[in-house]
Amino acid sequence: MRTAHINVTAATLWTEPASPRDIDAPALASPVELEKWLAGMTAEERKDLLDSNRVQSQVLYGDIVTIEEIQGDWAQVVVLSQSSKKHPAGYPGWIPATQLTEIDAADMEPSEEKIIVTSDFTPLLNENGEMLTTLAFTTTLPVTGMQDGLVEVHSPHGQAYVKRDAVKLFHGDLKKGTPADILKDGERFLDLLYLWGGMTPHGYDCSGFSYSMMRANGYLIPRDASDQAAAGKEISKEDVRPGDLIFFAYEEGKGDLHHVAIYHGDGKMIHSPTPGKKIMIQEIAGTFYEKEWCGARRYWAE
Repeated sequence: MRTAHINVTAATLWTEPASPRDIDAPALASPVELEKWLAGMTAEERKDLLDSNRVQSQVLYGDIVTIEEIQGDWAQVVVLSQSSKKHPAGYPGWIPATQLTEIDAADMEPSEEKIIVTSDFTPLLNENGEMLTTLAFTTTLPVTGMQDGLVEVHSPHGQAYVKRDAVKLFHGDLKKGTPADILKDGERFLDLLYLWGGMTPHGYDCSGFSYSMMRANGYLIPRDASDQAAAGKEISKEDVRPGDLIFFAYEEGKGDLHHVAIYHGDGKMIHSPTPGKKIMIQEIAGTFYEKEWCGARRYWAE
């Protein structure tokens, strides 16, 4: 089976090759131009990413996908780090082939020493200190060495460097964060505008926000809210604690699940609500969410 690394800051995972519009060209480029893409969209055009089912998710630099099919300039892929009921191996969708770097079996060997990006964004540098690309929060790469405030990493661009103060080094598995750590990371992104399918500090959707805050703290959970609600440890409403994921469904909690938030404590939640809104801490009581509560799950280690 052919496998590849993502070679741009974040590749958008499209529903099909026909999904992008002309205004989405910056998101298809390599190197990708996410800021230009988002700045060029109206609120309605951002909302249409959801309404027209154009986008499924985003995939960070260095994450691994399997290539199922090549169709012209497009690759049908499965994202191994984003589990989903849509495919046994991960999250399926389409990515421009130029945003992928194919890898051989030797490059698939696991590395014990890794970094995870803790800054919102940080440059990936070549040996001359020139920027190769930008890495986003929770990007993970294998470490090959250390020197003068830099960490040497193995990347889709080959040997490269990141600033030591922009990453966390870890051996084996990332140390599991506490509920307070999860909430602290979430609070960094207060007032960030919602982005359907978003998985970076340029914008998150509801489940992308919960997925990413958990990934930052050593918990790799499913990508979509409906899958997140079916995994982890089931928690009753009376026993919910800060750092738990809480879920909401239509028809007063009995219909289709449509939203996930992180419980913040004292009857509040932190979440990325809907297109046009920003990440916020919100009282649950007195809102439509109060009646739509349909469950809670715990992923953090007690």
